[in-house]
Amino acid sequence: MEFTETDIDLIETKAPGPGGTLPLTDEMLRNSPSGNLFGLSQNVGMGWQPNKLNEKQVLMLSTQGGMKDSNGDPVALGYHTGHWEVDMLMKEAAMEVHKAKGVPFAAYVSDPCDGRSQGTTGMFDSFPYRNDAAQVYRRLIRSLPTRRAVVGIATCDKGLPAMIMALASMHDLPTVIIPGGVTLPPTYGEDAGKIQTIGARYSNDELSLKEAAELGCVACATPGGGCQFLGTAASAQVVGEALGMSIPHSALAPSGQDIWKEMGRKSSQAVLEMINQKLTTKDIVTNEAIENAMVVHAAFGGSTNLLLHIPAIAHAAGCDIPTVEDWIEVNRKTPRIVSVLPNGPDHHPTVRAYLAGGVPEVMLHLKNLGLLHLDVLTVTGKTLRENLEWWEHSPRRAKMKQRLADADQVKAEEVIMSPERAKERGLTSTITFPVGNIAPEGAVIKSTSIDPEVIDADGIYYHKGKIKVYTSERKAITAIKNGEIKKGDIMAVTGCGPLGTGMEETYQLTSALKHLSYGKYVTLLTDARFSGVSTGACIGHIGPEGLADGPIGKLKDDDVVEVYIDTHNLSGHLHFLGTEDQPATPEEGSEILAQRSQNEDIHPSEYLPDDTRLWAELQKVSGGTWKGSVYDVDRIIEVLRAGEKALEKEHITTS
Repeated sequence: MEFTETDIDLIETKAPGPGGTLPLTDEMLRNSPSGNLFGLSQNVGMGWQPNKLNEKQVLMLSTQGGMKDSNGDPVALGYHTGHWEVDMLMKEAAMEVHKAKGVPFAAYVSDPCDGRSQGTTGMFDSFPYRNDAAQVYRRLIRSLPTRRAVVGIATCDKGLPAMIMALASMHDLPTVIIPGGVTLPPTYGEDAGKIQTIGARYSNDELSLKEAAELGCVACATPGGGCQFLGTAASAQVVGEALGMSIPHSALAPSGQDIWKEMGRKSSQAVLEMINQKLTTKDIVTNEAIENAMVVHAAFGGSTNLLLHIPAIAHAAGCDIPTVEDWIEVNRKTPRIVSVLPNGPDHHPTVRAYLAGGVPEVMLHLKNLGLLHLDVLTVTGKTLRENLEWWEHSPRRAKMKQRLADADQVKAEEVIMSPERAKERGLTSTITFPVGNIAPEGAVIKSTSIDPEVIDADGIYYHKGKIKVYTSERKAITAIKNGEIKKGDIMAVTGCGPLGTGMEETYQLTSALKHLSYGKYVTLLTDARFSGVSTGACIGHIGPEGLADGPIGKLKDDDVVEVYIDTHNLSGHLHFLGTEDQPATPEEGSEILAQRSQNEDIHPSEYLPDDTRLWAELQKVSGGTWKGSVYDVDRIIEVLRAGEKALEKEHITTS
């Protein structure tokens, strides 16, 4: 190996060190931990002025990815737009701490892109990553013992839920979430959700090669922010604000723009004021705040993935974990009033929801319906009631709506509607939890996103027919691309829960069905989960999963299945009803499935990482997906010790 010649004689072996003196006192030297004292040496070593060391220390965590040059051009790419620009937010927040004569610290734990890993083994790490990142964030927070507050800056599907979980667990610290905002849609083209179907549409002769190439090039129209639809990333931003952990009207701001940077500065001001008021996270994230977040999620029509993340946030905060019954109650009483991608009826991008008033505008409608706990505290130091009173009479509110009308010729009330207007437009509540002999533990469907053409006048989606069974997402997407799936089919995709693939997202499938001409007439059943942008008659989270001896793992090709979803009353069932030759009642079908053995073709993927295998087992004994796939440490220890005792007993017996 040859090296470029440099002048070796210029290598330095010592340096004078920073000038000045540390602001030490007798009390500090006698009583402070050595780590605190050495930290001062580290701080001046990195260039901080010694006379500015004793101010409030604020830790800022972010999901930043990639590397830019001084002009902002890429030197090394990030994984996705969602973490590409958050360094700018970090800088805005840090400068505000500077102005307040505080000492900002910055640390980074980047995050993956679910869109980039769709259809690959990278998806096997997606959901487990959330737990790992939250754990690392918590360790970083605890590893800076002198911090007085924490700011978390994140945008996307796993990084933002992980950040909220981590900060929610910091009960005795002031914390603020700064959402990373959204990317803009192209002036002409398709959004980042639809564009992920170019392969399936091209394979079905519904798109040319030239069209696919051109549309794919413009889909991410600006370099930063989460995708332009109300998927998991945008839903998590909405939920963070609804919890009171973000300042009002911060979710869904357009990344990189001045209004977005202003939000970074105001958030930093908020956390500094929390220090002064001695306001901490446990004062904000309460059972009432969790319920507010669930209600706002329902009103927006948010991603079903938040059914996994909100319980995990509640667990981290030490709050009650929402049950399936709680989710059903919230979704039945809460009208959906936001019309955005992917739900519709009008497919507005999320930046329009921001200009229409965002979370506080939705909350004003929910306040009038009596659906919110208004006395909860927020990071502003004020109650939700006070924040909404400000928003209702704020010049900002009127100016935002006017900007939407001027820029896009869209009325704000057609994006965020009154409950009465939403009812006129046919918007229905968000999520249904069907049960039945195929899903005895339950299942989830974003019923609001079923195509209206396949729902009858009473709001019923009904599909009965023979099923086609696939034991991996790869086999299922191949069937779609090869034309094996036809109008009127029912598909079952099993072996894709936590034990099989880390509970992968199956957006390859759901997006293809959404954007293929016959897709609205196909029903999908799976023990996997969906992307937040998924739509259609797609039922996921079916439990128990196939690899846990669940009935979905015992279905066979040509079994007759009945799917019934009441989109008005949010009830439904999934039943195996025997075969065409030997029909069965739901009760008889349950007995038949109980006697069947598991499909011999389903097994954990050979590519499932050991890290994910461990996550799957830990979350399973902690209550599984319906409790947020968290790590219940007490329960895990109990199981491990019981296992140790059983093994000891077995060893003694064998000996």
